Amino acid sequence: MERGAAVHLIDQTFDQPFNRNIFTLFMRNLLGDIDESKGFGVGRAQIKKAFSEHIVSYRRLASYTDPEGETLDILIVKLERQTALDRARTMQRNFVADYLKQRGEKDAALVAYFHPDVVDWRFSFVKMEYSSELAENGKIRVKEELTPARRYSFLVGVNEPNHTARTQLVPLLQSDKKATLYQIEQAFNIESVTKEFFGKYKQLFLDLKDDLDAVLERDAKIQTEFTEKNISTANFAKKLLGQIVFLYFLQKKGWLGVGKDKAGNLKPWGSGPKNFLKELFEGKIISYNHFFNDILEPLFYEALAVEHDNSFYSRFNCRIPFLNGGLFEPMQGYNWQETDIHIDNGVFAEIFSVF
Repeated sequence: MERGAAVHLIDQTFDQPFNRNIFTLFMRNLLGDIDESKGFGVGRAQIKKAFSEHIVSYRRLASYTDPEGETLDILIVKLERQTALDRARTMQRNFVADYLKQRGEKDAALVAYFHPDVVDWRFSFVKMEYSSELAENGKIRVKEELTPARRYSFLVGVNEPNHTARTQLVPLLQSDKKATLYQIEQAFNIESVTKEFFGKYKQLFLDLKDDLDAVLERDAKIQTEFTEKNISTANFAKKLLGQIVFLYFLQKKGWLGVGKDKAGNLKPWGSGPKNFLKELFEGKIISYNHFFNDILEPLFYEALAVEHDNSFYSRFNCRIPFLNGGLFEPMQGYNWQETDIHIDNGVFAEIFSVF
């Protein structure tokens, strides 16, 4: 498959709520030769009690045998809403491990975890590993190990960028050879992606610092403010990136942009859009000229750093939590209301493309 077609298939699969038909098409292209003849479904009544509070049902979509004779099953697991995705990852992995133990001929599983009312879902690789160790009685015993739940999993869907999944899975789609289980496992091992991310993060810091240096060079008022308050552009850039990273954490919790229902009542914490920052940047919540000066500074220093009734921030017409701490206070008390720090919007476009 050509790279353009591979990227399109990944976007089609992972940029939307879980769709069984599209997922099936993706698996056919990813592995090339899956056996769909022995698929079956299992309802809650047949699921072990240890998992029945978390798993509604599951389906074996297909099986796959790699060129080295190792086998895996492709599973679709429907979750209870209260345990969907971010929570109970270990339970979800253990459920699949138990499934593999019951079918001893299987070495691994590729799993789509979803809930029909949740627009995001999880695509995971679970593999049983066996090693031997010497017990205290001198006997050799077999030790079971599982692939890590967090590291061997992609969270995808409407609110999740698919950069990592795209980077890792495109080579498998492009290859005209059947993938081995080792190659599949390496696609889910994001250690190399983590290193790449920190390399990009470093470059974002350097780009942001350079742009701040340019701002000070062309604006004597801001340069004086930074000098008098003993603020370096390096420290300012470092803190700004840290603030944005923390906002991503709040966003994932649904704590940003919590609005009102049709009756005008405030919605509960956790119901905010998981792409609130993207909506802000795209001007869908409020229009702006300079993202940092017009949006981020008020968000940091008015919304997050100041306590409001019911945490409702009228500028954005939504609830923003009050955070009593120094992260969202102006560095060295700089006068943000009267200094127009016009950082290039393109810098933030690049930041949001990385996160």
